[in-house]
Order: sequence, then C-alpha cells, then structure tokens
Amino acid sequence: MNKSKNHTEVAIVGGGAAGIATASSLLKREPSLDITIIDPAEMHYYQPGWTMVGGGIFNLPQTGRPMASVMPRAVTWKKESVEAFEPDQNRICLSSGQTLSYDRMVVCPGLTLNWSGVEGLAETLGRNGVTSNYSYKTASYTWELVQSLRSGRALFTQPPMPIKCAGAPQKAMYLSSNYWLRQGLLKDIDVSFYTSTPGLFGVAAYVPALMKYVEKYRAALHFQHTLTKVDGDTKIATFRDESGNHHEVGFDMIHVCPPQRAPDFIRESALADEGGWVDVDQHTLKSKRFDNIWSLGDVMNAPNAKTAAAARAQAPVVAHNLLQHAGKADGISHYNGYGSCPLTVERGKIVLAEFGYGGALLPSFPKWLIDGQEPSSLAWLLKANVLPAVYWEAMLKGREWMVSPEPQ
Repeated sequence: MNKSKNHTEVAIVGGGAAGIATASSLLKREPSLDITIIDPAEMHYYQPGWTMVGGGIFNLPQTGRPMASVMPRAVTWKKESVEAFEPDQNRICLSSGQTLSYDRMVVCPGLTLNWSGVEGLAETLGRNGVTSNYSYKTASYTWELVQSLRSGRALFTQPPMPIKCAGAPQKAMYLSSNYWLRQGLLKDIDVSFYTSTPGLFGVAAYVPALMKYVEKYRAALHFQHTLTKVDGDTKIATFRDESGNHHEVGFDMIHVCPPQRAPDFIRESALADEGGWVDVDQHTLKSKRFDNIWSLGDVMNAPNAKTAAAARAQAPVVAHNLLQHAGKADGISHYNGYGSCPLTVERGKIVLAEFGYGGALLPSFPKWLIDGQEPSSLAWLLKANVLPAVYWEAMLKGREWMVSPEPQ
C-alpha cells in the first residue's frame, strides 16, 4: 500500500530484514496499528545467500525479490529516502521535501558499505580478479574466479569491526579452498587471509574447529593487517600492519570485505553515538536519548553480531517494547545479544556459531543434534534448505520462529 499522508503512529526507517520483520511482528500483535515504512529500494535481498552464490551453491536470482512482494499489505510504504531527523518534534524530513510526523519510530536502515574506504577498490571491483560476496553485483563473479583459478595466489580480506556478518570473509575462503581441494588444485594455490582483527573469530569456543580447516586448506593467517589499496591492473594489494608499516602483496584473485559504517543521515543525526551508530540500550533497544525511538539491525550500537539472525531475535523485542510504551502490552522485553553465524567450512558442512553478549554460547539445538563447536552436515541442511524459507516465509511475515520475547 502506498498512501500519501504526513502522520503515522509508527514510522519504520528501512525496509530490509529488520524493518519488515518489525512491522510484521507489530501487526501480529496489533493488526490495526498504523505503520509507515520508508525505503526507496525496488528490491529486497536475502543477503546471507550471497556467500552461497559465491560458493556456487545458490543462484543469484533466488536471493532477491521485489520489495513490493515482501512489504506487509497493512502498512503504508513511502518509496523515498530519509534526509534528516527532527526527533524533538517527532518528525522525519524526506527526500521529496515533505515531512512525516510520528508517535513512535523504529530506525533500521542497515549500514553502508564503504567501497571508497579502500583506495582503488571501487574502480576495479568486479574485474581484474577483484570480487566481493558483499555485493549482489559481484557475488557471481566470485564463483567465476574460483572456477577459473588453476594456480597462483588467492587473498581474502576482513576490515576493522564492526561489519555485518563477521564470519562472511572467511566463509568465502573456506568454500573457495574446498572447491580447489576437491578439484585437486589447492596444492598449486596459495591461500591467505588478511584480517584487521587480532584473531580468527571473536568467540573463542569456535576457533579450534575453524583452525582445523585453516590447516586443512594450508591458509596463511595475517592478523592485524588492514587492506588500504587495491591496484587491479597490476594485481597488487597493499596492507597496513599493526605497526603502521605497509606491505604490497600480489594476487591472482582477491575477495574483499569493504569497511562499513552507518549511513550519513544517521551519523549526522542526534540519534547517533560518537562512532555514528544509533545509540541504544543494549537490552531494550530503545534510544538512550529519545523515549519513543527504538533501533535494531546493523545500524545500532549494541555489542552484538550484525547478522540477519540477530535482527530475527530483535524484531519481536522491539515490537513488544514499542507496544508497551503505547500502553498496549505489559512488561519490558530484553534482547540477550543473540546472533548466529553459520560458518560454511566446506561444501556440505557448517560450524554453527550461536552466541550472545560477552560471547555466551546460545545454541538453538541440543548438542546431540547439532554441536555448534564441530562441523555439521545437519547445520549445512539448515543453512542451505531451511533458513531461506524461514527468512521469506516466517521472519518477514511475523511468524517468530524460535523467538519468544519474555517480558520482565
């Protein structure tokens, strides 16, 4: 539905996973609620699928659907951008020049991939052996490069945190290496992982299983190395180490995860913290400064993993707490930091990392069914066959699979 109006009970900024899921969770609880979603995008993407596209498992078209097809019918969709917030007046300034006032607001526009944050990257991305599963436009190119590389050097990079799906850069390495191993090519390919972080993965419990695959694929690990420049013509990547020294490394293929930040209209707003992210209470997900504003998904500053699984857990919490604020629900729900990172260590097996605040392990399944600290074929079936359906047919439609907010 696309109505023209200048006031709404609930304004939701962003029609991605977090925004659509929150709208659906709100409508599940209060079907008569007046909700407006603001997002200019024509397409809605299942971004976790892009890793699988880059590994030759999914086809690219199955990861996207027209935004109109996933937008809840009961909401008003304003197909435009946000220019600025006026939270003291409960008002949003839109790209059309109009304003939208609201009673309550949910902010979840996602984050911005800062391709220009690496010198030369934007100019060479999608050619010269330079690719990224973080872009719909180049995920298929990753698989083309993997299939065509017979020998040489393959680099995989990870920028400083925070980023969405922190496991994705190494997932690309594992799936690519597994293909080369199965084809008998890995002995002629040098694989290296350059990451700005001091370790392989932020939750120590999962590192032993991952290290077995690092050793299996003979991948060289370079910690605290940040990609600063890519020259596609000469096929040279430049990295800065922890001491500030620069190193030039040649490549035949490089998979880049770009640096990431909050959108400019968030960074420049009164909603943001010093880093530019929406400043929220990490448990209630309410703005620390404004009593009628909540935020979830990749754009806010709670110390959780930025994944679709996190948004799936956050949406019902935000929905409940917003309705409690409106006098239509009892008690306050708390988010425990849950996030999930299905680490695709080989074709057919996944290390299913599930954790919350402080690295607390939060498994969804009993250990005898899926042991998250070991590679699992069942976890692969979950990732490849179940989770896409959960995303499209449950999460985006307010069917809160394995999520149950408990008001306190």
